Amino acid sequence: MARTDAVLLGIDFGSGGCKVTAIDGSGRLLGEASREYPTYYERPGWSEQEPADWYRAMCGALAQVRASGVDFTQLCAVAFDGSTHNAVLLDGAMRPIRRTIMWTDQRSVEECASLKEKHGERIFEIAYQMPTPTWTLPQLLWLKRHEPEVAAKTKHILFVKDFVRFLVSGVAATDRIEAQGTLFYDMKARAWSRELFALTGFDFAALPELVEPTSRLGSVTPQAAADTGIPAGTPVICGTSDSAVEDYGAGAVEPGDCIVKLATAGNVNVMTASACPYPSTLTYGHVIPGMWYTVSATNAAALCQRWFRDLFGDAEKAEAGVSAGRVFDLMDRRAAVSPAGANGVMFHPYLQGERSPYWDAKLRGSFTGLSIASTRGDFIRALLEGVAFSLLDCYGLIEEMGLPVKRIFLIGGGARSALWSGIVCDVFNLPVAVPSPGDASFGAALLAGTGIGLFPDSRDAVKRCLRIDRELRPDPERAAQYAELFRTYREIHDALAPVYRKRGTASRAR
Repeated sequence: MARTDAVLLGIDFGSGGCKVTAIDGSGRLLGEASREYPTYYERPGWSEQEPADWYRAMCGALAQVRASGVDFTQLCAVAFDGSTHNAVLLDGAMRPIRRTIMWTDQRSVEECASLKEKHGERIFEIAYQMPTPTWTLPQLLWLKRHEPEVAAKTKHILFVKDFVRFLVSGVAATDRIEAQGTLFYDMKARAWSRELFALTGFDFAALPELVEPTSRLGSVTPQAAADTGIPAGTPVICGTSDSAVEDYGAGAVEPGDCIVKLATAGNVNVMTASACPYPSTLTYGHVIPGMWYTVSATNAAALCQRWFRDLFGDAEKAEAGVSAGRVFDLMDRRAAVSPAGANGVMFHPYLQGERSPYWDAKLRGSFTGLSIASTRGDFIRALLEGVAFSLLDCYGLIEEMGLPVKRIFLIGGGARSALWSGIVCDVFNLPVAVPSPGDASFGAALLAGTGIGLFPDSRDAVKRCLRIDRELRPDPERAAQYAELFRTYREIHDALAPVYRKRGTASRAR
């Protein structure tokens, strides 16, 4: 029996904010809190974050968890996870040199084209991925070409969760799954690839030590204890990428398990018994040693909802008052009045270009099918449906690969919405289970327990602690309607994609 008096902390750094989850040794949720941090979009297609914002958000979320009554004196361990691909470039004193280029950034299109032409086959052979702007390799190549002074100053490279964990424990390292998100990790050798990293022009000595997600990396320092409220000396466990740990934390620990993620970005991930490299998808190792998972991903999912809230949601924000979370509830209420199909309004969520299945950085978002009769609820419902269609587009790659899918788990902040969850279920026309808590911070907390031996292994931890909150089944009538609407969604993409490519070329020419 796991200790029920033990407190485990998981700290997640997603694309839009930090979430902290505290559980006991049986997986019971003791407390959770989240804080947003900004993303800076200084030019079209650019996406950057300030490393100091991550630490500040974490401290705020931890204070909120403590205030809720969680006894931090009973903390046994803490583990971290974060969005991957995002290199934090540090000087010799471990201070950030510039803002971090995020995985949604699209500036390295030309670098990717060059990498594909000159080294594409070799990169895929070693790293199991094809070059796109998501990856760290082309990002670093862009920096070398456009900001050579940054490359010259860089003495250490970490990634989002690793940098914050370094501030907490003083130990610099990263894990094998995070490393796989760089495009300069050798999948077969399980080591950094000197050959691929040399393409960046950065110093190979800047790369961190590689460890396992459950490895212990020091303890909470006295300074970090003063900042965070976590007792000094608390064991610190490495953790891993948010994608890997949320799949794991949601219970996807067997081949054929499929994750559909409604977070800032959206994913369709399928667990496999062996690596299945494919040029149009991403391939990563699983938290469970020996397992893998295939990723088909869209750049903007709940990000679209947040964007709409920030740009057009003044009415909902005024009605919600101080309750930021209630804004989305009010948006859902307006969307629920609109019927399936949003009275002809359709949304394509390409606010940051698109990854799967198009890998087209020039795509842009759109509302189409508007009429004088279109309502606010139609726009919001079209947004929810458009993201669901984008996820179904991703799922099409999984079907194209012939990967078996046995069960689907729906996760992410968007899964909390009964309306949005139901739309996704109907669009996919498949049964869907919603786990609880089942998110990245919960998975990180389980890694914390495994790392200190509270659980015998990672698979035991999740099977012991995970619970299913609800199970959904599609409505046949709405599913048939959405199948027809999805064909229209694809036709609109096909019609507009050449326009966006032409506009992108014209913009560069000017």
